[in-house]
Amino acid sequence: MIMPGKLFLWTASKIYSIAVAVRNRLYDLGIFRSHSFSLPVICVGNITAGGTGKTPHVIYLAEKLSSIASVSVLSRGYLRRSRGFLRVTADSTTTVSGDEPLLMAQSLPQAQVFVDRDRVNGIREIIIKDPEAGVVILDDGFQHRAVRAGMNIILTDFTRLMTRDRLLPLGMLREHIRAVRRADVVIVTKTPEVTSPSAREEIRKELTAAGACETIFFTSLAYGQLLHLFSENAGEIRRNTSVLLVTGIANPAPLEDYLGTMAGNVYHLAFPDHHAYTMADIGRITSAFDLMSGPDKIIVTTAKDGVRLKEIANIADHVRQALHYLPVRVQFIEDEELFLNKVYSYAGKDYQNR
Repeated sequence: MIMPGKLFLWTASKIYSIAVAVRNRLYDLGIFRSHSFSLPVICVGNITAGGTGKTPHVIYLAEKLSSIASVSVLSRGYLRRSRGFLRVTADSTTTVSGDEPLLMAQSLPQAQVFVDRDRVNGIREIIIKDPEAGVVILDDGFQHRAVRAGMNIILTDFTRLMTRDRLLPLGMLREHIRAVRRADVVIVTKTPEVTSPSAREEIRKELTAAGACETIFFTSLAYGQLLHLFSENAGEIRRNTSVLLVTGIANPAPLEDYLGTMAGNVYHLAFPDHHAYTMADIGRITSAFDLMSGPDKIIVTTAKDGVRLKEIANIADHVRQALHYLPVRVQFIEDEELFLNKVYSYAGKDYQNR
């Protein structure tokens, strides 16, 4: 017997599937218009709702491309309270820009970061305001088909491959798996470094069988030096350290596992992705930290959560002193040069031709 709850989710998933298929078909037929632009546009997205590591990959790509072109990153600015097209600087606030664009602006002094829910308008504004703009990186724009990107890069989490997921709301897929055919590059993110070549080859076969291109890469997330949230002095975790992990990201499991290999105990306070921290949340964090025994204890959060937590003024001094964040960067398991050559070949040629 099918439970009513599962039947509802199955029905909703079918309705969602039809709606997405019709929308994509209208774009494929040209009834809905896709806009092309005179400068290279690289889209970094996914067909999974969150948790694939887009922000570190956008930052990585922008850093690399800055060596050959003037780079602009365009994001929607999820959950921001402002409207329209805006430039994000390191001094912006999450209320104006959203957390991920602010993190990108603080991480990319060599690039410009903008937000606009209307990506077509956003790219047009970038071209108007900066005629020398060289490359636009479209953050999370794979479903925004009004823009015809010259290169589509989609990400899939090693621990939750898109080929093993289901459409919303039964699963986490935004589109049917066949949408992967629109991608020029697929990156399997958060890959454990110990993954064998044969295991990666099996995943390649699984993805290509679903329609993916053969240009498939594997990356892992490499954690950097622990830094104090309010001063960026280096922190330290020892074997007897107790860690209170505070996260508001889609998939905190890899970070929790990583800290578990370093610290004596890890206590985790998990909030929803893009969580806007309140004083009540600070109260929860403070209480959890105070309940931890021993003198060697610390609070660790992510860089994305850090940009939100830094905006809260009334944090107790002992909690402020304990708050640290862990930077993260993208690391290719193999074939990084092949990936960069493909990106430079597209962006570099188009940039020079302009």
